[in-house]
Amino acid sequence: MTEFVVEMENQPGRLASLTEALAAFGVNIEALAAYGVDGDGVVRLIVDDAPTTRRVLRESGLQSTENTVLTADLPHRPGELARLTRSIADAGINIDSMYVLRSSPEGVELAIAVDQPESVMPDLAVTGGVLVNGR
Repeated sequence: MTEFVVEMENQPGRLASLTEALAAFGVNIEALAAYGVDGDGVVRLIVDDAPTTRRVLRESGLQSTENTVLTADLPHRPGELARLTRSIADAGINIDSMYVLRSSPEGVELAIAVDQPESVMPDLAVTGGVLVNGR
């Protein structure tokens, strides 16, 4: 998975224009976080089609950065997120962003962008971009 981090002006309609452009090209947004500070906006999104998103952003004149995203499935009970984040911290890896992709009484699926995705893999159990956590 790929996370796109888009910086833009925090003005009415900017987020709408971005999401409309992605929708026009059939891109489905799987996770999104958006916030504004002092007139600047940041949109972090995970989509189902990274190459098309890259093209839409470029053609829209929007600057973006990309991060590799890992996923983790956790049991839905107290302490599981603490255990996961502690294991990442103990590996010396910084979490850049985290999203809840799905939640049910049985479990939570997270998307996690880290500053060293290639480094997290040897230190934590990772299979195909998925952090493997025993249930």
